[in-house]
Amino acid sequence: MSDRYDLPDELTVTRDGPVRIVTLNRPEQLNTIDERLHRALADVWRRLSADREAAAVVLTGAGRAFSAGGDLEWISSFLDDPVARDESLREGAQIIEELLRFPLPLITAVNGPAVGLGCSVAVLSDIVLISDRAFLADPHVSVGLVAGDGGAAFWPLLTPILRSREYLYTGDRIPARVAVELGLASRTVAADELLSSALELAHRLARQPAQALRDTKRVAGMHLAQALSGAMQAGFAAERQTMMSAEHRRRVLALRKGAGAS
Repeated sequence: MSDRYDLPDELTVTRDGPVRIVTLNRPEQLNTIDERLHRALADVWRRLSADREAAAVVLTGAGRAFSAGGDLEWISSFLDDPVARDESLREGAQIIEELLRFPLPLITAVNGPAVGLGCSVAVLSDIVLISDRAFLADPHVSVGLVAGDGGAAFWPLLTPILRSREYLYTGDRIPARVAVELGLASRTVAADELLSSALELAHRLARQPAQALRDTKRVAGMHLAQALSGAMQAGFAAERQTMMSAEHRRRVLALRKGAGAS
């Protein structure tokens, strides 16, 4: 099925009747997002939209993580490669824009840690089912970055901002139960029932009148898309500036050194 979508092995698409299951597929790396997976996440939504047999989508991660965030080696390469850095920002904006305009109902099954861009992709879904063993986190600030593709731009639209600012400023983990309380997830599900629950709900949505469901999603999504337009532009501009900062370089190199030592 993934061959039909012309995607790399890092992102697979499988069929379950009218439902498509999109899987972040770097389990040994905790589905950290490298160059190939990042590009696939920018492309896959348009290709799913063109699949006339698809009626609903489930997004999840292979193995024990949903996505542990950006791949450290790839992020480190931006320190001395401004072309790659700017291309990653362009693709990051494309990922968010494609998610905002995606016409099919999208259910994310957060099976483990969802960090950074992984967290952003998850919470921009229509319905977020989160394992009771999982957590969310947006640690951009901790590595000297503005969360241009993440919490700084759209958490204020989804959460009680006075409660979520602490997590956004510190990068601390948000346990599944708290994520639901804040409005960053729909409901918790037992880990061993997560995927089956997501698929059951996806099939239920696939049986709904297609035009009514798509137009309901489009109208409901207009509020978020309109509110985000200015914040996203400001966020990516600020993220680009912080990617060139000495503090970001210092923190990324320290993390890379620590990862190498471990």
